[in-house]
Amino acid sequence: MEPPPRPDADLWLLLGPYARDTPVSHRLGAAFADAFGERFLAVPTDRLLLGITEGQLTLHDLTGRRVRPPRVALVRHATTSLSTDREITLLRQLQALGTELINPVDAVLTCVNKFWQLQRLAEAGLPVPDTRTYTDTRPDLAVAAGVPEPCVVKAVRGSGGRRVFLAPDAETVADLQGCLRPDVPFLFQRYVRHSHGRDLRVIVVDGRVVTAGVRTSANGRLKSNVAAGGTNVPCPGRYPAAEQLAVRAAEEIGLVVCGVDLLFEEDGTFTVCEVNANVSWGPAMPEVAPALVAACAARLR
Repeated sequence: MEPPPRPDADLWLLLGPYARDTPVSHRLGAAFADAFGERFLAVPTDRLLLGITEGQLTLHDLTGRRVRPPRVALVRHATTSLSTDREITLLRQLQALGTELINPVDAVLTCVNKFWQLQRLAEAGLPVPDTRTYTDTRPDLAVAAGVPEPCVVKAVRGSGGRRVFLAPDAETVADLQGCLRPDVPFLFQRYVRHSHGRDLRVIVVDGRVVTAGVRTSANGRLKSNVAAGGTNVPCPGRYPAAEQLAVRAAEEIGLVVCGVDLLFEEDGTFTVCEVNANVSWGPAMPEVAPALVAACAARLR
């Protein structure tokens, strides 16, 4: 069993399920331990108990010992498994106890649902793909009411390019709608043909671009996610207008750190595909961990 959280740690790397044993978490843990020493601790969410004692919010470990909340916590949660009854409840408790969260609860929640973030970005006047979705309506009725053609179909929750596919026309979507899982709604989006198989991933920390890279799919497929076999070629500074758009998207949602995925339009402009609060990056982007160290150090000062 892992040791309980130390009461003297000012900075936590808070790791939810499916985010604990990942390359990004290991790289961040090593960078934070090197920069902050005993002030830092990696804390899995399953080591904490929440409470209210004599009218005061409390934290305890699994031995029942009272735990002092950290001054700053960098949150790593897998978006697809994030639960309002579990992880979000913990984040609300920490935020109420005075911990500065990277990222804040409301911003994390906005990014959990792909349509929620599109709502926020569209309200702010940022370019997003034409999109339709539904609530309790059956998917076949939603498709029959009209969808973009061709149509990118994706679940409102998902990561790594899973549960995303391209349908050439509404008839194909109608034929496939019986295969759509009913646990969450799906989005039906305009297909940005000029960006097929590629996008621009921009990583933003504290309102500035840390790095950017063009992601390209394997074998000419639609999805450019590295997790789906794509490649990522760093290109910071090559597309300044796109980087400015990414910074605006991060600011509108309220994210301290995020990855903004932008689609290439035929006229040279960009459209926001989605914003990721739990962004991942590879060894080819070594600038990200130092930027997060600097963001945490500034808050601890």
